[in-house]
Amino acid sequence: MNKKIGLWIDHRKAVIVMILGETQEITQMVSNMEKHVRYSSSSQESPGEDQRDRQFAEHLGKYYDEVITHVRDADSILILGPGEAKGEFVKRLQGEGLGDRVAGVETVDKMTDPQIVARVRQHFLEQS
Repeated sequence: MNKKIGLWIDHRKAVIVMILGETQEITQMVSNMEKHVRYSSSSQESPGEDQRDRQFAEHLGKYYDEVITHVRDADSILILGPGEAKGEFVKRLQGEGLGDRVAGVETVDKMTDPQIVARVRQHFLEQS
């Protein structure tokens, strides 16, 4: 049986839905990251801002790697989310040689767990 996973992701949280026939397994992961602060552009970035940007990128990388451990053995992955994180995560999957498993990427706003499950089921039913 094909292992199908849906993933709602942003920089703060990931909700992973693994479809198991008529049931599903839901895993939530929290990045424990503060919201990334964007500064107005200036001719020179202060060293503090540069360091915060590096720390933010490093923390995101660890978070994405942890999410990948939960989706690595999937045959198909549907990626949902409201912002940049879904595209960043796809690039991370591609870097891990898993890009061919991405079944779709959709921009959606915040969703409850039951809404995520319903959207994932709908997507994979349409693909059958």
